[in-house]
Amino acid sequence: MFFLFPLLLVAACGGADAPSAPDPVDTLAVPSLDDEEETAVPMDVATAPPTEGAPSLPDIEEATLRGALSVLASDAFNGRAPASSGGEKTRKYLIDQMEQIGLTPANDGDWEQKVGLVEQAIIPSQSSLSFSLPTGTDWQTEYGEETMYWTKRVQRTVSFDESEVVFVGFGIVAPEYGWNDYEGLDVEGKTVVMLVNDPGFYQQDEAFNGRAMTYYGRWTYKYEEAARQGAAAALIVHETAPAAYGWGVVSGSWSGPQLDLERQDKGMNRVALEGWLSLDAANRLFEAAGHSYEDLKQRALSPDFRAIPFDGVSAEGTLKNVINRNESANIAGMIEGTERPDEMILYIAHWDHLGAGFSGTDGDQRDTIHNGAVDNATGTAGLLAIAESFANAEVPPERSLLFLAVTAEESGLLGSAYFADDPFVPLDQIVGGINMDAIQPTGPAHDLLVIGYGASELEDILKTVADDYGKRLRPDDAPEKGYFYRSDHISLAKTGVPMIYVDQGVDLIEGGEEAGRAFVQDYIDNRYHKPADEYDTAWRVDGLAEVFTILRDVGVVLAYGEDWPNWYEGNEFRSLRDAQRTETAD
Repeated sequence: MFFLFPLLLVAACGGADAPSAPDPVDTLAVPSLDDEEETAVPMDVATAPPTEGAPSLPDIEEATLRGALSVLASDAFNGRAPASSGGEKTRKYLIDQMEQIGLTPANDGDWEQKVGLVEQAIIPSQSSLSFSLPTGTDWQTEYGEETMYWTKRVQRTVSFDESEVVFVGFGIVAPEYGWNDYEGLDVEGKTVVMLVNDPGFYQQDEAFNGRAMTYYGRWTYKYEEAARQGAAAALIVHETAPAAYGWGVVSGSWSGPQLDLERQDKGMNRVALEGWLSLDAANRLFEAAGHSYEDLKQRALSPDFRAIPFDGVSAEGTLKNVINRNESANIAGMIEGTERPDEMILYIAHWDHLGAGFSGTDGDQRDTIHNGAVDNATGTAGLLAIAESFANAEVPPERSLLFLAVTAEESGLLGSAYFADDPFVPLDQIVGGINMDAIQPTGPAHDLLVIGYGASELEDILKTVADDYGKRLRPDDAPEKGYFYRSDHISLAKTGVPMIYVDQGVDLIEGGEEAGRAFVQDYIDNRYHKPADEYDTAWRVDGLAEVFTILRDVGVVLAYGEDWPNWYEGNEFRSLRDAQRTETAD
């Protein structure tokens, strides 16, 4: 789970879809109720079923939540690192709990989906990235200060040379927005340099999704697109405002070991070198090529922009890697539908956290088990509690329900990415999915926070259910930072599957926004990604139970109904879902 400020905690971090330390997320970045047109509806909890004809299900049991939280966040599980003894205990516990609840193994008779992991660390003293400049001089960049770079190719030595350098604007191909920075361009074997975020950040409502970042603005997309275009290397220019984090996050997050999936092609479909240029380094490079960085950035804001070769500039890189391999697993249980068992509703939560270590000097060492009670024993406990409620329904669901506890989220959303890449159920048969990640254990609130608000028709269902429970939906008010793209649901969204990501609101029934914001700020300051993120029996589990009840009832609408929600028109994932469903119909 991603919050306000990144902490660099474990060596085995980094991965395909997130940096080794999480991107910063300001969980307090929610609009004040005073700024909204609507007011919260009365807090009378609805007793009617969430959809006509659907049965009422047994309550979400606080005892189930407390039991799971006390076990998963205990020192005995040693921080639940993916490939560790604590990780093994977690996997066994989840399987035992799913079996007791009455779920069935979802992966062709197996509870587990094994996830091979590979850890790579470049050796900075033996690695380099340099540019040959028009003046006839060579500029070897300073690792950590001017550039950060790595490779997804699982090889001890990766190199390229005499690679022409091309500025490709934002490095985006987005047909739904009439945008193609690679149009008419052959970058085979070349080094592409691009801007962070997307044009909407600068043009607000004039391009893309306004100030709300689209997936095209994420660095993950930019590296993936550069690889699809055949580039040898891909470099993103760092600027703090559009990136939403400073250079210190970049230099810290991408140094040291980086964890990724063990892919069949050993990462050979990626560019040889992925990396960042500091703003100072970018200015130097652009000036050496005879251009102004600011001028080209402004030109890149037009959909008519065409890539600009840096005549006389070429790049050369060598990366020396240390490689280690290990294994973890996703855990998956299922309730089979009675009428349309091939159609599935997905609940997903990551079970892993940061593990354990020691810190201190002069022999003054202290235990640093990162228990991960909020992040994400809460979501995992919710997964089990929702599964228990469905399993005990008097009328079984018409569609199937898949409960997926994924590994290695803290290392870059790797478990969910593996499931999306190698699903054991057809993705086009997943009706929709609900992600539960680091739900704050406050008392009940008047509101629910929807990360990535305005993305899919799942929000329409959520709003109907929330209205019945006297809740109102509110978006985070920093959509330009792209928080929607930083948790496990995005792995499925990238395939087309509609997903929703909800957190506890901040306008608490007892204490209002002041109390809610203070609680979250205290968590960020004192417990997030720290050993102090521990379960406390004083937690207000009733607030958690209420959130999970609402998320369960969203699933009820889908599991006992026939709706196929889609992404909203204009969303970057809409065309993927349309294609999925068209293929299914054919």
